[in-house]
Amino acid sequence: MQDLKQRTIRGGLARLSAQAAGFFLRVLSLMILARLLEPKDFGLVGMVTAFTGVLTLFRDFGLSTASVQRTTVTDEQISTLFWINQLVGIVLALLALVFVPLIGSFYHEPRLVWVTAAMAAGFIFNAAGVQHSALLQRQMRFTVIAVINTVGLVVGSVVGIGGAMAGYGYWALVAMTLSSPLVATIGFWLAAAWVPGRPHRQAGIRSMMHFGGTITLNGLVAYIAYNFEKVLLGRFWGADAIGIYGRAYQLVNIPTENLNSAVGEVAFSALSRVKEDPDRFKSYFLKGYSLVLALTIPVTVICTLFASDVILVVLGPKWTETIPIFRLLAPTILIFALINPLGWLLYSLGLVKRSLKIALVFAPLITAGYIIGLPYGPKGVAFAYSAVMLLWVFPHIALCVHRTVISFWDVLVAVSRPLASSIAAAVLALGARFLFGQWLSPLPRLIFETAALFVLYVAVLLFVAGQKSMYLDLLRGMKGPSKQESMVSA
Repeated sequence: MQDLKQRTIRGGLARLSAQAAGFFLRVLSLMILARLLEPKDFGLVGMVTAFTGVLTLFRDFGLSTASVQRTTVTDEQISTLFWINQLVGIVLALLALVFVPLIGSFYHEPRLVWVTAAMAAGFIFNAAGVQHSALLQRQMRFTVIAVINTVGLVVGSVVGIGGAMAGYGYWALVAMTLSSPLVATIGFWLAAAWVPGRPHRQAGIRSMMHFGGTITLNGLVAYIAYNFEKVLLGRFWGADAIGIYGRAYQLVNIPTENLNSAVGEVAFSALSRVKEDPDRFKSYFLKGYSLVLALTIPVTVICTLFASDVILVVLGPKWTETIPIFRLLAPTILIFALINPLGWLLYSLGLVKRSLKIALVFAPLITAGYIIGLPYGPKGVAFAYSAVMLLWVFPHIALCVHRTVISFWDVLVAVSRPLASSIAAAVLALGARFLFGQWLSPLPRLIFETAALFVLYVAVLLFVAGQKSMYLDLLRGMKGPSKQESMVSA
């Protein structure tokens, strides 16, 4: 593939732009839905997704990642993987239906029976678009992917808000959850313009199945580790507690998911193409890593320092119980920015077994934290979650970069400049809030303090911390192909 650097930068910009739009769409829809629905409505759907989310991990069996990671794939292999994905989607939908009575009995909530049955259809919708999306990623068509995902999000938001306004309560959230993947799958089919052929027994996918299976198992362990607290809160503290905790968790994860999806999708595709060239691999990884950190750290500071204003503006005054939980969870935004990109590193290098071993060490630690914090309710669980994550982050980094071209020192250097810049900007922003913020209501105050922090942060990062040259290089990379770029196979 020619001009990989240019394609990567342009693809990253397209994905970042789409994720920025997605961020505002998610926040806007949440603002509206939080005022139309009650915490219990969110809690009921959250109880179901805590279970169905486990099955969602198996929806593509890691085969989309395997397709992108491979240097070359054949049409026979993609077709065979497509039909395997379809089979997996149908099996997962049937399993969800089997678990319907168990979920209702576990939570002592009969309304969950029909919610679970309806959401089972989502597995089939998702499975149908997995390989088409992977093909678009292999072709580095990230602008197309960005447009499709944004359209799906818009349609889902409109469906959810319309249902809530019509008085359908938690069913509006169910419809919202199902409509987005359906629209996205249709878009992937139209954009890829690829029709799968028949499956082949001798397609040579054994190694891809092994790779994807390991990724799926890794994702399962990680999902349980990051979501088991919602099951515990729903079971022992009820729908209201999980509704309140879940909105704080959702708000904290919106920037994390958007940034990791935007940069990670592009970075993984590019790193998989240059994994045989250590110097380019290291350069690509560290630039992507620095970009994620630079965008995430100020968001972490805003959510921590101005939590009350964020909750009052986004969710409204009836969600004030969410404020301390949101503030306790805010540090995890930075932690995930530090550890999520290391997944690109391990997966693109084919080190999926190492990733699984790390997850198997971490999962019992975070689960123990939940159990310790559970008697103290949502606040105790949120504190335990952030505390364990903070203690784990440096061992996690060290284990991931061990014997790779990326060193622990490289990671520290990458995080030091945006972190120092954000601390300096936070001090100045707090001073500005102290002087002027007391005269403002929550919305203008949040706009004022956020704008002040970002302006100061960008100024310090570019001109004091010396990051101006890196971002100028990214801009130059968009203008045309680099003469040093060699032919890289798609």
